Amino acid sequence: MQINVTFRHVDPTPALRTHAEEKLERMVRKYLHRPVDAHVILSVAKERHVAEVTLQADHVTMFAKEETTDLYAAIDLAVEKLEHQAQKLRAKRKEHKGPGRTVSEGEAGSSPDGPARPRVIPRRVSAKPMHVDEAVETLARSGDGFLVFTNAASQGLAVLYRRKDGNYGLIETEGR
Repeated sequence: MQINVTFRHVDPTPALRTHAEEKLERMVRKYLHRPVDAHVILSVAKERHVAEVTLQADHVTMFAKEETTDLYAAIDLAVEKLEHQAQKLRAKRKEHKGPGRTVSEGEAGSSPDGPARPRVIPRRVSAKPMHVDEAVETLARSGDGFLVFTNAASQGLAVLYRRKDGNYGLIETEGR
């Protein structure tokens, strides 16, 4: 990370320089994690103490400018603005869906009002008529977690699934 500190109409004191550098380094370590370039301009005109910070990181340029009666406070406030921008950037990148993912009308993720709803991903299966032994062999060969079939003995719809203990579970429907 490279930080350039420029003083305009201010004596370049080491204390001001280290204050600005430490504040920026802490913020960058907390939110950005990649090498960044920062340029801090500290200027004074009468009672106006101005701190301008330009930060280039992660293909983004962030800028903050604060004006107070104290240069240290101006630096702190400008870094706070940058922190807020970095938080927004992090949240935006976290929510971003990659190039292979799309959201259709029925698959709305989370609304701003409440928690995220789980998505329902439909899967069509044909319920072939077979005996339970055949279904067990078919499921063992396939590698799927379940098999939907029509039980040849009872003529009812049935689901055969793998249990965590290594056995198989059978769910059958009763009457119609």
